[in-house]
Amino acid sequence: MSEDKRSNKISNDYGAEQIQVLEGLEPVRKRPGMYIGSTGPRGLHHLIYEVVDNSVDEALAGHCDHIEIVLRADGSALISDNGRGIPTDIHPRTGKSALETVLTVLHAGGKFGSGGYKVSGGLHGVGISVVNALSEWVKVTVYRDGSEFNQRFEKGISKGELESKKQTGKSSKKGTTICFKPDKTIFSGGIEFEYALLSSRLRELAYLNGGVKIVFRDERNQLSDGSFKEEIYLYQGGIKEYVEYMNAEKESIHPEIIYVDSQKENVYVEAALQWCSDVYSDNILGFANNIRTIDGGTHIEGLKTVLTRTFNNLAKKRGKRKDIEKNLAGENIREGLTVVLSVKVPDPEFEGQTKTKLGNTEVRGIVDSLIGEALTKYMEFNPGILDLILEKAIQSFNAAEAARRARELVRRKSVLESSTLPGKLADCSSRDPSESEIYIVEGDSAGGSAKQGRDRNFQAILPLRGKILNIEKTDDTKIYKNTEIQSLITALGLGIKGEEFDESSLRYHRVVIMTDADVDGAHIRTLLLTFFYRYQRELVEKGFIYIACPPLYKVERGKNHNYCYNENQLKDTIQGFGENANYNIQRFKGLGEMMPKQLWDTTMNPQTRMMKRVEIEDALEADRIFNILMGDKVAPRREFIETHSSNLDMATLDI
Repeated sequence: MSEDKRSNKISNDYGAEQIQVLEGLEPVRKRPGMYIGSTGPRGLHHLIYEVVDNSVDEALAGHCDHIEIVLRADGSALISDNGRGIPTDIHPRTGKSALETVLTVLHAGGKFGSGGYKVSGGLHGVGISVVNALSEWVKVTVYRDGSEFNQRFEKGISKGELESKKQTGKSSKKGTTICFKPDKTIFSGGIEFEYALLSSRLRELAYLNGGVKIVFRDERNQLSDGSFKEEIYLYQGGIKEYVEYMNAEKESIHPEIIYVDSQKENVYVEAALQWCSDVYSDNILGFANNIRTIDGGTHIEGLKTVLTRTFNNLAKKRGKRKDIEKNLAGENIREGLTVVLSVKVPDPEFEGQTKTKLGNTEVRGIVDSLIGEALTKYMEFNPGILDLILEKAIQSFNAAEAARRARELVRRKSVLESSTLPGKLADCSSRDPSESEIYIVEGDSAGGSAKQGRDRNFQAILPLRGKILNIEKTDDTKIYKNTEIQSLITALGLGIKGEEFDESSLRYHRVVIMTDADVDGAHIRTLLLTFFYRYQRELVEKGFIYIACPPLYKVERGKNHNYCYNENQLKDTIQGFGENANYNIQRFKGLGEMMPKQLWDTTMNPQTRMMKRVEIEDALEADRIFNILMGDKVAPRREFIETHSSNLDMATLDI
């Protein structure tokens, strides 16, 4: 973000009086899930996000342009910035330094009241104290007012007083460095940070805060030349570069990205939009104060409303639609659109259990007004681009009309009476979606074993013949005419593509993809994931999609046997027998080779099975990779496979 964009958010004073205290820290270690979501990998990585968000807030306020994140060899993480530094003067209410107050008191931070920050992300003040409470130890170093301040904490408790010393020479270094090691007694899944997961979030933050340099280094493993893996994210173009990155492998209708950058009533609105000709869905990424709003909110509602109204008005002005003709629907106009919408709100209100839906009602009208004005002006000066966008929208409208009969057929088949369900579906007896699950399997052979081996009370089986339609490069007309797609939509109780996802109509709350562990099985799995992601993405985002993990081997020794799910397990099992042991290995080439009881014991029994839940931590990468693997362009797909084949077992590659 350029200096002039930040200037309106700069607060002149930032001291102990801006730190407001609401309550103590004691509950955090007792119920960590209430504060970070979980004690698994998601919660673990949230600790780093919280500390980084504090540094980003300094950038939003115009006081920081360099943030560094280091994963250290001892399992700790270090985050440093060149911001103003956490205040160190005595807090009037606690009698302790502001730094110790922020680290040890829940809801103590510069994000409450006025004077500290005008906008901020994170957990709104609980972040750094929660990180402290859930860490084995935390070391804080602050450079401020010509001095260096240090303090150490263990499991949320300060160890010694705040130490200070004058910076040497004429140094005027400023900023905060926080190093922490998560408490392994808190995190059930271990305390090892995942590089790829952090990398995608840090890259996203750099796009959202153009001009802020983010350095990410992994010091846990040295490279062959003695150095460490390091990435630098710096995007002067901000979210415009974000859209360029997402659309790099697509055919854009207009090379120039449409950019909106404005503010009204202290709400800052930034948007970047680009339409592509070879895409049949939209990709909208919304952010509020740098937090990705997966569940949308008032800013997304304002965006969709203004797009529909503006382009329908312009279509009539350009003579592309007559007054007597139906208006273009919102999904027609958004077909092929990639947009990043980032709003900065002084007092954000988040809704929902996950706090990922913006609720500020005033934001809807502000987004509508600012984007509508900018879009209208841009299109008036670029009528050629307007005509191309309208042409695609009208084609989408016509295709939707042509597919209407097929859609209505799907609607009729989606009624929950058994007579309307696909004939090949072996349904379960339960009618409670929360306890029901459906296995999507390939072929009649695997379907037969699954039908015989399942628990009929809560497990349904839907066999599919061959590879389903690739929805990545298919318009609506073909989707609704395809038998296998119709079976999927009807069996699951899905709505119509483009309509809002209706969870209450979903017939099963666990949709399990169960395919063979070979190349064909991986392809079918990818096609199914593409269908769910493109058809109704919320099905994936809300955690309804799973992947079954059948074993690859059965190792028999005497009357005993072991199932092995990968090569390493097989190797460990054989080594455990000792030398000169007699054993037999059975390789399962397909699910159809397994007896029904074997399939139940290894893959379908909730007490013994292993299953992967499909999650989308990074919508950007998911969208990009689906486009690469399933799109029309061969070159990017070849490049992707060549790049990853050197360091991945391609037999187990699961995108």
